[in-house]
Amino acid sequence: MATRAVSDGLSERQRALAFATILLAFIMDVADSTIVNTALPAIQQGLGASDRAMQWVVSGYFLSFAVVLVVGGRLGDLFGYARMFTIGVTVFSIASSACGLASDATTLAIARLAQGAAAAIMAPQGVALIQLLYSPSERIGRLAAFGVIGGLAAIGGPMLGGLLIQLNPLGLGWRSVFLINLPFGLLALVAGRMLLPPGRSGHALRIDAPGSLLLFAALGTLLLPLIEGRSAGWPWWMGVLVLASAGLWWVFWRYERSRRARLGSALIEPSLFRDRSFRIGLAATGAFAVASGGFLLTFSVTLQQGLGYSPFDVALLHMPFGLGVMAGISQIGRKALPVHGRRVPIMGAMLMALGCAATGLAVHVALPGVVIGALLLMAGIGMGTLSGPLGPITLSRVDRNHAGVAGAMHKTMQQIGGAMGTALIATIYFSMTGDHRPPVTAFLIATLAVAADLLAIALLLTRLPERLFD
Repeated sequence: MATRAVSDGLSERQRALAFATILLAFIMDVADSTIVNTALPAIQQGLGASDRAMQWVVSGYFLSFAVVLVVGGRLGDLFGYARMFTIGVTVFSIASSACGLASDATTLAIARLAQGAAAAIMAPQGVALIQLLYSPSERIGRLAAFGVIGGLAAIGGPMLGGLLIQLNPLGLGWRSVFLINLPFGLLALVAGRMLLPPGRSGHALRIDAPGSLLLFAALGTLLLPLIEGRSAGWPWWMGVLVLASAGLWWVFWRYERSRRARLGSALIEPSLFRDRSFRIGLAATGAFAVASGGFLLTFSVTLQQGLGYSPFDVALLHMPFGLGVMAGISQIGRKALPVHGRRVPIMGAMLMALGCAATGLAVHVALPGVVIGALLLMAGIGMGTLSGPLGPITLSRVDRNHAGVAGAMHKTMQQIGGAMGTALIATIYFSMTGDHRPPVTAFLIATLAVAADLLAIALLLTRLPERLFD
Protein backbone atom coordinates (compact mmCIF):
# COMPACT_ATOMS: atom_id res chain seq x y z
CA MET A 1 0.00 0.00 0.00
CA ALA A 2 1.52 3.36 -1.03
CA THR A 3 1.98 6.18 1.38
CA ARG A 4 -0.78 8.73 1.69
CA ALA A 5 -1.02 11.56 -0.84
CA VAL A 6 1.23 14.56 -0.25
CA SER A 7 -0.73 16.90 -2.49
CA ASP A 8 -2.00 18.92 0.49
CA GLY A 9 1.52 20.17 1.16
CA LEU A 10 2.17 21.30 -2.43
CA SER A 11 0.79 24.17 -4.45
CA GLU A 12 -0.93 23.57 -7.76
CA ARG A 13 2.13 24.98 -9.53
CA GLN A 14 4.45 22.58 -7.68
CA ARG A 15 2.26 19.63 -8.57
CA ALA A 16 2.13 20.70 -12.22
CA LEU A 17 5.93 20.99 -12.38
CA ALA A 18 6.35 17.59 -10.72
CA PHE A 19 3.91 16.05 -13.21
CA ALA A 20 5.79 17.67 -16.11
CA THR A 21 9.02 16.12 -14.80
CA ILE A 22 7.43 12.67 -14.68
CA LEU A 23 6.00 13.18 -18.16
CA LEU A 24 9.39 14.20 -19.58
CA ALA A 25 10.99 10.97 -18.38
CA PHE A 26 8.02 8.97 -19.68
CA ILE A 27 8.36 10.50 -23.15
CA MET A 28 12.11 9.77 -23.16
CA ASP A 29 11.43 6.14 -22.32
CA VAL A 30 8.64 5.52 -24.84
CA ALA A 31 10.27 7.45 -27.70
CA ASP A 32 13.59 5.68 -27.17
CA SER A 33 11.98 2.29 -27.69
CA THR A 34 11.21 3.24 -31.32
CA ILE A 35 13.54 6.13 -32.20
CA VAL A 36 16.17 3.79 -33.64
CA ASN A 37 13.77 2.41 -36.26
CA THR A 38 14.34 5.22 -38.75
CA ALA A 39 18.05 5.36 -37.93
CA LEU A 40 18.72 1.62 -38.41
CA PRO A 41 19.96 1.85 -42.03
CA ALA A 42 22.36 4.66 -41.08
CA ILE A 43 23.53 2.77 -37.98
CA GLN A 44 24.03 -0.43 -39.95
CA GLN A 45 26.05 1.37 -42.61
CA GLY A 46 28.07 3.39 -40.09
CA LEU A 47 29.06 0.39 -37.98
CA GLY A 48 29.16 -2.18 -40.77
CA ALA A 49 26.70 -4.25 -38.74
CA SER A 50 24.74 -7.36 -39.69
CA ASP A 51 20.96 -7.65 -39.79
CA ARG A 52 20.92 -9.77 -36.64
CA ALA A 53 23.00 -7.16 -34.79
CA MET A 54 20.39 -4.57 -35.68
CA GLN A 55 17.65 -6.85 -34.35
CA TRP A 56 19.48 -7.04 -31.03
CA VAL A 57 19.81 -3.25 -30.94
CA VAL A 58 16.00 -3.00 -31.09
CA SER A 59 14.92 -6.14 -29.22
CA GLY A 60 17.51 -5.77 -26.45
CA TYR A 61 15.85 -2.61 -25.16
CA PHE A 62 12.46 -4.34 -24.87
CA LEU A 63 14.00 -7.47 -23.33
CA SER A 64 15.81 -5.78 -20.45
CA PHE A 65 12.88 -3.42 -19.86
CA ALA A 66 10.46 -6.35 -19.54
CA VAL A 67 12.67 -8.26 -17.10
CA VAL A 68 13.62 -5.33 -14.84
CA LEU A 69 10.26 -3.48 -14.82
CA VAL A 70 8.60 -5.14 -11.83
CA VAL A 71 11.88 -5.11 -9.89
CA GLY A 72 12.15 -1.39 -10.67
CA GLY A 73 8.74 -0.81 -9.12
CA ARG A 74 9.70 -2.74 -6.00
CA LEU A 75 12.93 -0.75 -5.63
CA GLY A 76 10.85 2.43 -5.52
CA ASP A 77 8.64 0.92 -2.82
CA LEU A 78 11.70 0.04 -0.76
CA PHE A 79 14.04 3.01 -1.24
CA GLY A 80 11.77 5.87 -2.29
CA TYR A 81 10.17 6.81 -5.60
CA ALA A 82 11.96 10.13 -6.15
CA ARG A 83 15.34 8.58 -5.31
CA MET A 84 14.91 5.66 -7.72
CA PHE A 85 13.54 8.05 -10.36
CA THR A 86 16.73 10.11 -10.29
CA ILE A 87 18.90 6.96 -10.27
CA GLY A 88 16.99 5.62 -13.29
CA VAL A 89 17.33 8.92 -15.18
CA THR A 90 21.06 9.06 -14.41
CA VAL A 91 21.76 5.51 -15.63
CA PHE A 92 19.52 6.06 -18.67
CA SER A 93 21.52 9.16 -19.63
CA ILE A 94 24.85 7.35 -19.16
CA ALA A 95 23.62 4.41 -21.25
CA SER A 96 22.44 6.84 -23.94
CA SER A 97 25.95 8.30 -24.04
CA ALA A 98 27.39 4.80 -24.40
CA CYS A 99 25.00 4.17 -27.31
CA GLY A 100 26.00 7.42 -29.01
CA LEU A 101 29.72 6.72 -28.59
CA ALA A 102 29.59 3.01 -29.53
CA SER A 103 32.32 1.94 -31.94
CA ASP A 104 30.76 -1.37 -32.96
CA ALA A 105 27.39 -3.11 -33.03
CA THR A 106 28.12 -5.33 -30.02
CA THR A 107 28.87 -2.33 -27.81
CA LEU A 108 25.72 -0.62 -29.06
CA ALA A 109 23.55 -3.68 -28.34
CA ILE A 110 24.96 -3.97 -24.78
CA ALA A 111 24.38 -0.26 -24.19
CA ARG A 112 20.79 -0.66 -25.39
CA LEU A 113 20.28 -3.45 -22.83
CA ALA A 114 21.50 -1.03 -20.16
CA GLN A 115 19.19 1.68 -21.52
CA GLY A 116 16.17 -0.61 -21.28
CA ALA A 117 17.03 -1.66 -17.73
CA ALA A 118 17.45 1.98 -16.66
CA ALA A 119 14.11 2.89 -18.24
CA ALA A 120 12.50 0.03 -16.31
CA ILE A 121 13.79 1.55 -13.06
CA MET A 122 12.69 5.06 -14.07
CA ALA A 123 9.22 4.34 -15.47
CA PRO A 124 7.35 2.75 -12.50
CA GLN A 125 8.28 5.62 -10.21
CA GLY A 126 6.23 8.03 -12.30
CA VAL A 127 2.99 6.12 -11.75
CA ALA A 128 3.72 5.78 -8.04
CA LEU A 129 4.46 9.49 -7.70
CA ILE A 130 1.17 10.36 -9.38
CA GLN A 131 -0.51 8.34 -6.62
CA LEU A 132 1.19 10.65 -4.12
CA LEU A 133 0.54 13.89 -5.96
CA TYR A 134 -3.14 13.52 -6.85
CA SER A 135 -6.39 12.34 -5.36
CA PRO A 136 -8.14 9.31 -6.94
CA SER A 137 -10.46 11.49 -9.02
CA GLU A 138 -7.58 13.68 -10.23
CA ARG A 139 -5.48 10.67 -11.23
CA ILE A 140 -7.92 9.65 -13.97
CA GLY A 141 -7.08 12.62 -16.16
CA ARG A 142 -3.34 12.36 -15.48
CA LEU A 143 -3.21 8.66 -16.34
CA ALA A 144 -5.33 9.26 -19.44
CA ALA A 145 -2.75 11.84 -20.55
CA PHE A 146 -0.11 9.13 -20.19
CA GLY A 147 -2.04 6.95 -22.65
CA VAL A 148 -2.41 9.65 -25.29
CA ILE A 149 1.12 11.02 -24.96
CA GLY A 150 2.59 7.51 -24.81
CA GLY A 151 0.95 6.59 -28.10
CA LEU A 152 2.20 9.78 -29.71
CA ALA A 153 5.71 9.30 -28.31
CA ALA A 154 5.88 5.78 -29.72
CA ILE A 155 5.02 7.11 -33.18
CA GLY A 156 7.03 10.30 -32.68
CA GLY A 157 10.19 8.32 -31.97
CA PRO A 158 10.74 7.28 -35.61
CA MET A 159 9.78 10.81 -36.73
CA LEU A 160 12.37 12.38 -34.44
CA GLY A 161 14.96 9.83 -35.53
CA GLY A 162 14.38 10.68 -39.18
CA LEU A 163 14.64 14.41 -38.55
CA LEU A 164 17.88 14.04 -36.62
CA ILE A 165 19.47 11.89 -39.32
CA GLN A 166 18.41 14.41 -41.96
CA LEU A 167 19.54 17.50 -40.04
CA ASN A 168 22.78 15.84 -38.88
CA PRO A 169 23.39 18.23 -35.92
CA LEU A 170 27.12 18.82 -35.20
CA GLY A 171 27.92 16.20 -37.80
CA LEU A 172 26.95 13.42 -35.38
CA GLY A 173 24.87 11.46 -37.88
CA TRP A 174 22.98 8.53 -36.31
CA ARG A 175 24.71 9.12 -32.97
CA SER A 176 22.49 12.16 -32.39
CA VAL A 177 19.53 9.79 -32.03
CA PHE A 178 20.99 8.66 -28.70
CA LEU A 179 22.93 11.72 -27.59
CA ILE A 180 19.82 13.91 -27.75
CA ASN A 181 18.80 12.20 -24.51
CA LEU A 182 21.60 13.93 -22.61
CA PRO A 183 20.15 17.46 -22.28
CA PHE A 184 16.68 16.10 -21.58
CA GLY A 185 18.08 13.58 -19.10
CA LEU A 186 19.99 16.34 -17.31
CA LEU A 187 16.83 18.46 -17.17
CA ALA A 188 14.80 15.53 -15.80
CA LEU A 189 17.53 14.79 -13.23
CA VAL A 190 17.71 18.36 -11.92
CA ALA A 191 13.93 18.73 -11.93
CA GLY A 192 13.52 15.36 -10.23
CA ARG A 193 15.81 16.32 -7.36
CA MET A 194 14.15 19.71 -6.93
CA LEU A 195 10.47 19.06 -7.63
CA LEU A 196 9.50 15.47 -6.82
CA PRO A 197 8.12 14.74 -3.34
CA PRO A 198 9.66 12.03 -1.16
CA GLY A 199 7.66 8.91 -0.58
CA ARG A 200 7.82 5.14 -0.47
CA SER A 201 5.46 2.24 0.16
CA GLY A 202 4.24 1.64 3.67
CA HIS A 203 4.16 -2.08 2.91
CA ALA A 204 6.85 -2.82 0.33
CA LEU A 205 6.89 -6.31 -1.15
CA ARG A 206 10.10 -8.28 -1.46
CA ILE A 207 12.20 -8.26 -4.61
CA ASP A 208 11.83 -11.51 -6.55
CA ALA A 209 15.36 -11.95 -7.93
CA PRO A 210 15.01 -15.67 -8.82
CA GLY A 211 11.76 -14.95 -10.66
CA SER A 212 13.42 -12.14 -12.60
CA LEU A 213 16.31 -14.42 -13.61
CA LEU A 214 13.88 -17.14 -14.73
CA LEU A 215 11.93 -14.60 -16.79
CA PHE A 216 15.15 -13.35 -18.41
CA ALA A 217 16.24 -16.92 -19.22
CA ALA A 218 12.81 -17.85 -20.64
CA LEU A 219 12.72 -14.77 -22.86
CA GLY A 220 16.37 -14.98 -23.86
CA THR A 221 16.21 -18.62 -24.95
CA LEU A 222 13.17 -17.76 -27.06
CA LEU A 223 14.62 -14.63 -28.69
CA LEU A 224 18.06 -16.09 -29.39
CA PRO A 225 16.86 -18.66 -31.98
CA LEU A 226 14.61 -16.06 -33.65
CA ILE A 227 17.41 -13.54 -34.09
CA GLU A 228 20.45 -15.78 -34.56
CA GLY A 229 18.85 -18.80 -36.25
CA ARG A 230 18.80 -17.56 -39.85
CA SER A 231 22.41 -16.40 -39.95
CA ALA A 232 23.56 -19.59 -38.20
CA GLY A 233 21.74 -21.82 -40.70
CA TRP A 234 19.13 -22.97 -38.17
CA PRO A 235 21.33 -25.55 -36.38
CA TRP A 236 19.75 -28.30 -34.25
CA TRP A 237 20.56 -26.56 -30.99
CA MET A 238 18.21 -23.72 -31.90
CA GLY A 239 15.33 -26.17 -31.53
CA VAL A 240 16.73 -27.24 -28.18
CA LEU A 241 16.68 -23.62 -27.04
CA VAL A 242 13.02 -23.25 -28.02
CA LEU A 243 12.16 -26.37 -26.03
CA ALA A 244 14.26 -25.06 -23.13
CA SER A 245 12.33 -21.81 -23.27
CA ALA A 246 9.02 -23.66 -22.98
CA GLY A 247 10.39 -25.55 -19.98
CA LEU A 248 11.66 -22.35 -18.37
CA TRP A 249 8.26 -20.69 -18.75
CA TRP A 250 6.70 -23.67 -16.95
CA VAL A 251 9.32 -23.50 -14.18
CA PHE A 252 8.75 -19.73 -13.90
CA TRP A 253 5.00 -20.22 -13.50
CA ARG A 254 5.41 -22.98 -10.88
CA TYR A 255 7.99 -20.95 -8.96
CA GLU A 256 5.82 -17.84 -8.92
CA ARG A 257 2.82 -19.79 -7.59
CA SER A 258 4.97 -21.40 -4.91
CA ARG A 259 6.59 -18.11 -3.90
CA ARG A 260 3.22 -16.37 -3.70
CA ALA A 261 1.90 -19.11 -1.42
CA ARG A 262 5.01 -19.11 0.81
CA LEU A 263 5.91 -15.43 1.04
CA GLY A 264 2.83 -13.56 -0.17
CA SER A 265 5.02 -11.71 -2.69
CA ALA A 266 5.99 -12.66 -6.24
CA LEU A 267 6.93 -11.10 -9.56
CA ILE A 268 3.43 -11.86 -10.83
CA GLU A 269 0.10 -12.51 -9.14
CA PRO A 270 -1.09 -15.97 -10.33
CA SER A 271 -4.63 -15.48 -8.99
CA LEU A 272 -5.24 -12.71 -11.53
CA PHE A 273 -5.36 -15.28 -14.32
CA ARG A 274 -8.66 -16.61 -12.97
CA ASP A 275 -10.29 -13.49 -14.43
CA ARG A 276 -11.18 -13.99 -18.10
CA SER A 277 -10.93 -10.29 -18.98
CA PHE A 278 -7.42 -10.14 -17.52
CA ARG A 279 -6.25 -13.29 -19.33
CA ILE A 280 -7.61 -12.23 -22.68
CA GLY A 281 -6.57 -8.61 -22.29
CA LEU A 282 -3.02 -9.59 -21.37
CA ALA A 283 -2.72 -11.97 -24.32
CA ALA A 284 -4.13 -9.35 -26.69
CA THR A 285 -1.72 -6.74 -25.32
CA GLY A 286 1.27 -8.95 -26.05
CA ALA A 287 0.03 -9.87 -29.52
CA PHE A 288 -0.66 -6.21 -30.33
CA ALA A 289 2.88 -5.24 -29.29
CA VAL A 290 4.20 -7.94 -31.65
CA ALA A 291 2.25 -6.40 -34.53
CA SER A 292 3.03 -2.74 -33.82
CA GLY A 293 6.72 -3.31 -33.03
CA GLY A 294 7.29 -5.44 -36.12
CA PHE A 295 5.39 -3.12 -38.44
CA LEU A 296 7.11 0.10 -37.35
CA LEU A 297 10.57 -1.47 -37.62
CA THR A 298 10.17 -2.99 -41.08
CA PHE A 299 8.28 0.02 -42.43
CA SER A 300 11.08 2.48 -41.67
CA VAL A 301 13.78 0.19 -43.06
CA THR A 302 11.84 -0.62 -46.26
CA LEU A 303 11.11 2.96 -47.22
CA GLN A 304 14.81 3.79 -47.10
CA GLN A 305 16.32 0.61 -48.50
CA GLY A 306 13.49 -0.34 -50.83
CA LEU A 307 12.11 2.94 -52.16
CA GLY A 308 15.08 5.23 -51.55
CA TYR A 309 13.25 7.58 -49.19
CA SER A 310 15.36 9.91 -47.08
CA PRO A 311 15.07 9.74 -43.27
CA PHE A 312 13.21 13.07 -43.43
CA ASP A 313 10.66 11.63 -45.87
CA VAL A 314 10.17 8.67 -43.55
CA ALA A 315 9.62 11.06 -40.65
CA LEU A 316 6.95 12.93 -42.62
CA LEU A 317 5.13 9.70 -43.46
CA HIS A 318 4.89 8.85 -39.78
CA MET A 319 2.82 11.99 -39.19
CA PRO A 320 -0.52 10.67 -40.52
CA PHE A 321 0.08 7.46 -38.60
CA GLY A 322 0.59 9.48 -35.41
CA LEU A 323 -2.52 11.57 -36.05
CA GLY A 324 -4.53 8.41 -36.56
CA VAL A 325 -3.25 6.89 -33.33
CA MET A 326 -4.09 10.07 -31.42
CA ALA A 327 -7.61 10.14 -32.86
CA GLY A 328 -8.13 6.46 -32.12
CA ILE A 329 -6.96 6.68 -28.50
CA SER A 330 -8.30 10.06 -27.43
CA GLN A 331 -11.54 10.27 -29.37
CA ILE A 332 -12.88 7.06 -30.86
CA GLY A 333 -11.72 4.42 -28.39
CA ARG A 334 -12.19 6.41 -25.19
CA LYS A 335 -15.69 7.60 -26.04
CA ALA A 336 -17.00 4.45 -27.70
CA LEU A 337 -15.66 1.84 -25.25
CA PRO A 338 -18.17 2.44 -22.42
CA VAL A 339 -21.04 2.21 -24.91
CA HIS A 340 -19.97 -0.51 -27.36
CA GLY A 341 -17.64 -2.57 -25.18
CA ARG A 342 -15.55 -5.28 -26.83
CA ARG A 343 -16.70 -4.33 -30.33
CA VAL A 344 -14.45 -1.24 -30.18
CA PRO A 345 -11.06 -3.01 -29.95
CA ILE A 346 -12.28 -5.72 -32.32
CA MET A 347 -13.03 -3.13 -34.99
CA GLY A 348 -9.72 -1.42 -34.22
CA ALA A 349 -7.79 -4.66 -34.76
CA MET A 350 -9.57 -5.31 -38.07
CA LEU A 351 -9.02 -1.74 -39.29
CA MET A 352 -5.34 -1.82 -38.36
CA ALA A 353 -4.94 -5.20 -40.10
CA LEU A 354 -6.50 -3.79 -43.26
CA GLY A 355 -4.41 -0.61 -43.08
CA CYS A 356 -1.11 -2.45 -42.53
CA ALA A 357 -1.73 -4.97 -45.31
CA ALA A 358 -2.82 -2.20 -47.70
CA THR A 359 0.28 -0.19 -46.80
CA GLY A 360 2.44 -3.21 -47.57
CA LEU A 361 0.79 -3.57 -50.98
CA ALA A 362 1.10 0.17 -51.70
CA VAL A 363 4.81 0.12 -50.86
CA HIS A 364 5.29 -3.04 -52.95
CA VAL A 365 3.89 -1.41 -56.07
CA ALA A 366 5.51 1.96 -55.24
CA LEU A 367 2.34 4.06 -55.04
CA PRO A 368 2.79 7.80 -54.32
CA GLY A 369 3.62 8.89 -50.79
CA VAL A 370 0.24 10.61 -50.41
CA VAL A 371 -1.52 7.25 -50.92
CA ILE A 372 0.79 5.53 -48.44
CA GLY A 373 0.12 8.36 -45.99
CA ALA A 374 -3.66 7.92 -46.31
CA LEU A 375 -3.36 4.19 -45.66
CA LEU A 376 -1.13 4.87 -42.66
CA LEU A 377 -3.79 7.23 -41.30
CA MET A 378 -6.28 4.37 -41.48
CA ALA A 379 -3.82 1.97 -39.84
CA GLY A 380 -3.12 4.54 -37.12
CA ILE A 381 -6.82 5.02 -36.34
CA GLY A 382 -7.13 1.25 -36.04
CA MET A 383 -4.05 1.09 -33.84
CA GLY A 384 -5.34 3.75 -31.46
CA THR A 385 -8.83 2.25 -31.37
CA LEU A 386 -7.31 -1.12 -30.44
CA SER A 387 -4.49 -0.09 -28.09
CA GLY A 388 -6.42 2.54 -26.13
CA PRO A 389 -9.03 0.12 -24.71
CA LEU A 390 -6.62 -2.76 -24.00
CA GLY A 391 -5.36 -1.35 -20.69
CA PRO A 392 -8.82 -0.58 -19.25
CA ILE A 393 -10.15 -3.95 -20.46
CA THR A 394 -7.26 -5.89 -18.95
CA LEU A 395 -7.59 -4.18 -15.58
CA SER A 396 -11.38 -3.73 -15.55
CA ARG A 397 -12.16 -6.52 -13.06
CA VAL A 398 -8.90 -6.61 -11.12
CA ASP A 399 -9.14 -6.44 -7.32
CA ARG A 400 -7.84 -3.07 -6.13
CA ASN A 401 -5.45 -4.84 -3.77
CA HIS A 402 -3.66 -6.23 -6.84
CA ALA A 403 -3.92 -3.10 -9.01
CA GLY A 404 -0.21 -2.31 -8.81
CA VAL A 405 1.10 -5.72 -9.79
CA ALA A 406 -1.63 -6.09 -12.44
CA GLY A 407 -0.56 -2.80 -14.04
CA ALA A 408 3.08 -3.89 -13.93
CA MET A 409 2.19 -7.23 -15.56
CA HIS A 410 0.31 -5.37 -18.30
CA LYS A 411 3.29 -3.10 -18.97
CA THR A 412 5.68 -6.08 -18.87
CA MET A 413 3.58 -7.90 -21.46
CA GLN A 414 3.81 -4.84 -23.72
CA GLN A 415 7.59 -5.01 -23.54
CA ILE A 416 7.69 -8.78 -24.07
CA GLY A 417 5.49 -8.34 -27.13
CA GLY A 418 7.71 -5.52 -28.39
CA ALA A 419 10.78 -7.75 -28.09
CA MET A 420 8.99 -10.62 -29.80
CA GLY A 421 7.67 -8.39 -32.59
CA THR A 422 11.04 -6.88 -33.46
CA ALA A 423 12.55 -10.37 -33.39
CA LEU A 424 9.85 -12.40 -35.13
CA ILE A 425 8.60 -9.97 -37.78
CA ALA A 426 12.12 -8.72 -38.47
CA THR A 427 13.31 -12.32 -38.87
CA ILE A 428 10.63 -12.87 -41.50
CA TYR A 429 11.66 -9.65 -43.22
CA PHE A 430 15.42 -10.24 -43.17
CA SER A 431 14.95 -13.87 -44.25
CA MET A 432 13.27 -12.57 -47.40
CA THR A 433 15.94 -9.95 -48.12
CA GLY A 434 18.64 -12.50 -47.29
CA ASP A 435 17.23 -14.68 -50.06
CA HIS A 436 17.71 -11.70 -52.41
CA ARG A 437 14.03 -10.73 -52.41
CA PRO A 438 13.49 -6.97 -52.88
CA PRO A 439 12.87 -5.12 -49.60
CA VAL A 440 9.40 -4.09 -50.80
CA THR A 441 8.47 -7.77 -51.32
CA ALA A 442 9.84 -8.67 -47.90
CA PHE A 443 7.81 -5.83 -46.38
CA LEU A 444 4.62 -7.08 -48.04
CA ILE A 445 5.16 -10.54 -46.54
CA ALA A 446 5.90 -8.97 -43.15
CA THR A 447 2.73 -6.85 -43.24
CA LEU A 448 0.66 -9.93 -44.08
CA ALA A 449 2.12 -11.60 -40.98
CA VAL A 450 1.24 -8.49 -38.97
CA ALA A 451 -2.30 -8.49 -40.38
CA ALA A 452 -2.73 -12.18 -39.50
CA ASP A 453 -1.65 -11.42 -35.94
CA LEU A 454 -4.15 -8.56 -35.69
CA LEU A 455 -7.00 -10.68 -37.04
CA ALA A 456 -6.14 -13.32 -34.43
CA ILE A 457 -6.42 -10.59 -31.79
CA ALA A 458 -9.86 -9.64 -33.11
CA LEU A 459 -10.94 -13.28 -32.85
CA LEU A 460 -9.53 -13.56 -29.33
CA LEU A 461 -11.36 -10.43 -28.19
CA THR A 462 -14.72 -11.95 -29.17
CA ARG A 463 -14.32 -14.14 -26.07
CA LEU A 464 -14.46 -11.12 -23.77
CA PRO A 465 -17.64 -10.66 -21.69
CA GLU A 466 -20.34 -8.57 -23.33
CA ARG A 467 -20.32 -6.18 -20.35
CA LEU A 468 -16.77 -5.13 -19.59
CA PHE A 469 -17.42 -2.52 -16.92
CA ASP A 470 -20.04 -3.47 -14.39
